[in-house]
Amino acid sequence: MFNGFKMSMLSLRIRIFLSMIVLILIASILMASISVIQFKNEARRYHQERLDRKEDAVKEHINYILSNTTYPLTERNLPYIFKDKIHELSDIHNVEINIYSLTGNLLKTSKASFSVDNVSPPIPKYVVKLVQSSIEKRYVDIKSVDGVKIRSSFSQIKDDKFKPLGILNLPYVEDDSFYENEIQDFLVRLSQVYFFMLIIAFALAYFLASYITKSLKTISDKINQTSLDQKNEKIVIEANSREINSLINAYNRMVDKLEESATMLAQSEREQAWREMAKQVAHEIKNPLTPMRLTVQSFQRKFDPEDPDLKQKLNDYSKTLIQQIDTMSSVASAFSNFASMPAQQNETLNVVEVVEFSLEIFNEEYLHFESEEEEIITIMDRTQLVRIITNLVKNAIQAIPEEQEQKSIVVAVKRVDNMVNITVKDNGIGIESENMERIFEPKFTTKNSGMGLGLGIIKNIIENYKGTITFETQPGKGTTFIVSLPVI
Repeated sequence: MFNGFKMSMLSLRIRIFLSMIVLILIASILMASISVIQFKNEARRYHQERLDRKEDAVKEHINYILSNTTYPLTERNLPYIFKDKIHELSDIHNVEINIYSLTGNLLKTSKASFSVDNVSPPIPKYVVKLVQSSIEKRYVDIKSVDGVKIRSSFSQIKDDKFKPLGILNLPYVEDDSFYENEIQDFLVRLSQVYFFMLIIAFALAYFLASYITKSLKTISDKINQTSLDQKNEKIVIEANSREINSLINAYNRMVDKLEESATMLAQSEREQAWREMAKQVAHEIKNPLTPMRLTVQSFQRKFDPEDPDLKQKLNDYSKTLIQQIDTMSSVASAFSNFASMPAQQNETLNVVEVVEFSLEIFNEEYLHFESEEEEIITIMDRTQLVRIITNLVKNAIQAIPEEQEQKSIVVAVKRVDNMVNITVKDNGIGIESENMERIFEPKFTTKNSGMGLGLGIIKNIIENYKGTITFETQPGKGTTFIVSLPVI
């Protein structure tokens, strides 16, 4: 509302001018378009009716000739029957006449002999078929030759017993010069009328804008001084418009609430900021606890004092716990310094090795790892890569119902051009269509627990490394998340 009132009076007048001009232009274009279409439809209807009348007259004359000829009424005799009559028919009806056989070959034409080729082209087969298949045994073909539209009617010639003898063709050249001149004259007159209306619109818009802006000038000056960081004064004027008085009253009521609302808003924003920070801290600290718990449970279940590799396994378990503890420590330190994520400690690492190592904390037998290569090198923070994998795998496990018999999660690493693709595929419940666009939004979750920050956070991590994360899903069949990261 403030932006609208801060607009200058000149700008308002210009908008009114433009609005009226646009309306007039739209009306003129619409009127001209409708008129042109009407003229063209009239011309098309006129030419079609004229061709129909000529064809009816020619066919009546032909029937008269056929009824008085001494030749047997056969297709072969048509050239002899119309040998001397076809030119007379053409002159009487002022139209070119061509007579073809039922198969489309030219038998007789009214053209001068020097203008007829030795072998004239037959009627196209599709035209012959259309004539034979139509109910009226007639077809009108419309073509444009060198910009000139030609209508050609094709109809059957029949004897007194309605037996087809041949095909009558009447070419008709459309002459639209009259209609084109009429359209041009009409458009000229229309443009003159609308030019006159445009001048009137300018004058009307000027007076209308002056009337409106005069009432708003005082209000605009007052509102331009309104600010959220100061005490605002009410507008005390009596306008000559009920609508403007309503606007003034609304503004004055808003000023009464503005000071109170500003104080409440500042306090609410501070509380919301602390709540969001608390949620993120809780989520980031809670996230490593799951793999730590799984690691301890796995160690407790698989512990064997007689195992010859006991020392190595103890080292692996210790590394996993220390790594997750370091993650928690870095998150706490980062948030204490008002940072959203732990600082990146980039190093050159083997993606295949880190991903496979990240899966060792999970005990699910249906979790499988695949890789076409033993080594794919990239540069990034090892802790953040582990966080990406554990988060996606944990989500995949939670997406599969407990009662489902066949469970499957496949984590695969594959090099694609200059990127490494890490895919996490499950056969769980999938993602509903209404949730697809919101899946990476902070605080959005479809679970009964959790803050919904996991996917949003790992998306930020991946994008910080110039990577991407996408997913493919089918409700009821499963979901595949694809993480693409640049490689060396």
